Amino acid sequence: MSLAETSAADAPLVLGTHTLQSRLIVGTGKYDTLELMQQSLEASGSECVTVAVRRERLYDPTGRNLLDYIDFHRYTLLPNTAGCYNARDAVRTAKLGREILLGLENPGADWVKLEVLADTKTLLPDPVETVLACEQLVELGFQVLCYTTDDPVIAKRLKQVGATAVMPAGSPIGSGQGILNPNNIRICLEYLKGEDPNYPVIVDAGVGTASDVAFAMELGVDGVLLNTAIAHAKDPVRMAHAMRYATEAGRLAYHSGRIPRRLYASASSPEDGVIGRTRPNTSPES
Repeated sequence: MSLAETSAADAPLVLGTHTLQSRLIVGTGKYDTLELMQQSLEASGSECVTVAVRRERLYDPTGRNLLDYIDFHRYTLLPNTAGCYNARDAVRTAKLGREILLGLENPGADWVKLEVLADTKTLLPDPVETVLACEQLVELGFQVLCYTTDDPVIAKRLKQVGATAVMPAGSPIGSGQGILNPNNIRICLEYLKGEDPNYPVIVDAGVGTASDVAFAMELGVDGVLLNTAIAHAKDPVRMAHAMRYATEAGRLAYHSGRIPRRLYASASSPEDGVIGRTRPNTSPES
């Protein structure tokens, strides 16, 4: 790998005015305990964690506040609009998140992860309401990271209305199915980065294990955002470590350039000078 390619692989992730060394963004929900969440966040190596700011999602069954278990000096918080099903509610929730983070003096007060869902069964985004909410939030001064489907047309539209980053789903939230349609992700990358190679594209949702994360990064995306794959793993802390290394490995592999796929074998050892070797007849008539 050339010096330039090495520099590109090691470059930080720039999202608007925010710069992150880690390209893995992790969620804070679904953990059995807040202590386990805390340990998993540390193991992931992430510098940015996303938090659902609606009140019922900030407290555990015993009344403990999730925010008390996050080190604000270590992590930039990315408030999200999880649980919203229309643009109006998403904008209201984003404003609430901004007020909470301003009170905490956390630098994440100026951005939001936008989720506007279509229904409770698939948890797929509503494209019309997502575009509408994104447009409104941009006008309000937010840096908007948009969760969307892998539809390249919608992805392009979100960029046009001012999204700081577009985040197509690999598969439905929490499904663990991995990247179901890599070709659509490739087209999203082409549409979004064609004339703007530094525009950030992040796979958000659906990954189930480390190989899914590595594959996403090998496609050329700039990062991965996940939650359930760590929180619901048998050993979340170990899985967090795995996701961290998979993100780094996938990024390095993408910038290293994989070999082409071939129908036939290609010997890795030289054939010249082999003593007493007779080349087999491989013609169809033999």
